[in-house]
Amino acid sequence: MKKILLTLLAACLALSLSAQDLVVIESPNLHCNDSILVFIPEQYASQYAEEYCVECCGDPEAVPALFLLHGWSGCYRDWSRKCDIQRIADSTGFIIICPDGFYDSWYVNAEDPEQMQWRTFFDKELYPQIMEKYGLDPTKTFITGLSMGGHGAINLFLDHISRFRAAGSMSGVLDLNAEAGRLGLSRLLGPYGPDNPRHDAESAINRIERDQNAKKLLLITCGYSDTLYPCSRAFCERCKELGVPYIEVYSPGVHSWTYWDYALRLHLWYFSRILNGENLGY
Repeated sequence: MKKILLTLLAACLALSLSAQDLVVIESPNLHCNDSILVFIPEQYASQYAEEYCVECCGDPEAVPALFLLHGWSGCYRDWSRKCDIQRIADSTGFIIICPDGFYDSWYVNAEDPEQMQWRTFFDKELYPQIMEKYGLDPTKTFITGLSMGGHGAINLFLDHISRFRAAGSMSGVLDLNAEAGRLGLSRLLGPYGPDNPRHDAESAINRIERDQNAKKLLLITCGYSDTLYPCSRAFCERCKELGVPYIEVYSPGVHSWTYWDYALRLHLWYFSRILNGENLGY
């Protein structure tokens, strides 16, 4: 009986150490607030507690972190509604940061300055504030996302490569021309067509040369029954042409949460190996 009570006590203590923060940033670049859910692994929760004492416990260690972006028509709660993000954070040791990319921001700066300037928001507000608040280290920080968020993750990585160790895309729209101005893109970037270069200029596939010198690894995954599978293949072919290191993983799957739940765990497995300097086959 005593052993059972101790086991229950230990389980309750582990649950109490797990933490979820809701960070809200009032942003002039978005013209509204952005809500960010942050999932803190149980093994690091104590160092973020108010009673944490540096004199007693020593300097807090930099925790590995993942910026995780949702897809089109989603919000900052998507990942936690569909997957057990807290358990994934606990099991991998990564802080997982889920910002609001809103219904169809595409994580870009809209052509109209009165609309959302999401990339500027990330650059000037979200990234620096989160890094400071949680004491994060760029060499232990990664970014990935699904669909619209897969494109956003690669694009944000390419904006400031030094801010991340590596980046990934799950079922990403890595060439915005694949959507031909649909899903809110024309509202943000202007009418789709040969007279408007922004759809090409904003596409991750056309910006990948930024990683030529840094040669940081990109992880590209997709279900091969996904309609966006050709996007991932074309992006990887472009990486190969430019000598940018990448790993591509294709498996049975469609554009679905069943696939993305699997893909997130796969991405974190690869990111953990990168973090620990483990063999990646090259």
